[in-house]
Amino acid sequence: MTDDTQSEGPAADTSRRPGAPSASGSSAVVVGAGLAGITAALALADAGVRVTLLEGRPRLGGLAFSFQRGDLTVDNGQHVYLRCCTAYRWFLDRIDAAALAPLQDRLDVPVLDANGTPGRRLGRLRRDALPVPLHLGRSLATYPHLSLAERARVGRAALALRALDLADPALDTEDFGSWLTAHGQSARAVEALWDLVGVATLNAVAGDASLGLAAMVFKTGLLSDPGAADIGWARVPLGELHDRLARKALDSAGVRTEVRTRVTSISPYDNGRWSVQVPGESIETDAVVLAVPQREAHDLLPAGALDAPERLLDIGTAPILNIHVVYDRKVLSRPFFAALGSPVQWVFDRTEASGLRDGQYLALSQSAAQDEIDEPVSALRERYLPELERLLPATRRAEVKDFFVTRERTATFAPTPGVGRLRPGARTKAPGLCLAGAWTATGWPATMESAVRSGVSAAGAALDALGRSGAHLPGLFEEAA
Repeated sequence: MTDDTQSEGPAADTSRRPGAPSASGSSAVVVGAGLAGITAALALADAGVRVTLLEGRPRLGGLAFSFQRGDLTVDNGQHVYLRCCTAYRWFLDRIDAAALAPLQDRLDVPVLDANGTPGRRLGRLRRDALPVPLHLGRSLATYPHLSLAERARVGRAALALRALDLADPALDTEDFGSWLTAHGQSARAVEALWDLVGVATLNAVAGDASLGLAAMVFKTGLLSDPGAADIGWARVPLGELHDRLARKALDSAGVRTEVRTRVTSISPYDNGRWSVQVPGESIETDAVVLAVPQREAHDLLPAGALDAPERLLDIGTAPILNIHVVYDRKVLSRPFFAALGSPVQWVFDRTEASGLRDGQYLALSQSAAQDEIDEPVSALRERYLPELERLLPATRRAEVKDFFVTRERTATFAPTPGVGRLRPGARTKAPGLCLAGAWTATGWPATMESAVRSGVSAAGAALDALGRSGAHLPGLFEEAA
């Protein structure tokens, strides 16, 4: 079939992709095989729907993927999750990958101040086995990067934050930075604590972030349950989880997965079914889950599916820059640390996961990187290698074997004030057409957790449209014990 005949509309199209679901029984097409799309496909298949998953890239996993660089297996960026990320933890269990991305036994974040005085350069944010908010009391009381007065004011601000009602839409109209200032937080406290956590989770500094999303992050991660903020990360390449093991789970569930297959249009039939167009062919189906970025979703949505589809184009994006350095020897003795007094934000040891046999491979994750995302590698090398020498003295005696950069210019949606009213839910006005993606109205910022939650929500909406039970879905989001 040519593009000319596709433009005539679904009624003129009688072809069907080989192996596509027939008109009998319930079928669904999921467009996009990032975490949201994979989740939706698995959840639908688990409910007995015959699912076709289409992905334009040659791999699964969306923006959480791996690639080869010589003998190294490189993640495009460092991704972590927290114990409170119950949906992503379900996802790991569902693809039989939980053991490959374990959680810390107890939150422990080394924080290194490049400008700190000897003996006070290293601080730690860690929890005790006490109820909230006492679980962080000792850590905050001994945190060397804030003065005694600043620590006391942080405690009062945390209690005020805990009292906020996340259901209040007014929170989304205010920026987090202004709220922190109004609650006595100094510029140093913002840098050494609030932005230390917030930039990594929101991909924005406090002044650019919605108070609603920031409050959600801190209330859920630090002020809901003692173990909620324990950190987990993959000890293997992300491609092992989100591509190989995800594909294995999809195959076992009976999902037909096709990569290098880009959808060009989605059109409703008069009988309530859908036509999903790919170059030269068409797939007829009962329901469609559109699990692609917001701009791509805007371009594929049929007329009338949303009241104000232009709002999708108003959801901004934010970049993440990742800097990769391979040394000829070990220069870091801990698995990761966060930095202050330096452009360096978070540093992770990726040596074992990458397959490196000699030396050490460090990955620097730089969120909210609008000012650096397009800088040449040479300029970034000149800036960051000396910074690593300031932070890690052992690097001064080491040889740099490789230095390279990965850039995700549209890594996340921008969590700016007012973004909440722009994020659509899973259901559209077109019966059987649902939306998924971290940018949809999950209540979470653009994280792996948000992506998985959106996939479950979209699957639930699709099952409703198909008249099938979604009873297996609600148990996914039990709070962390």
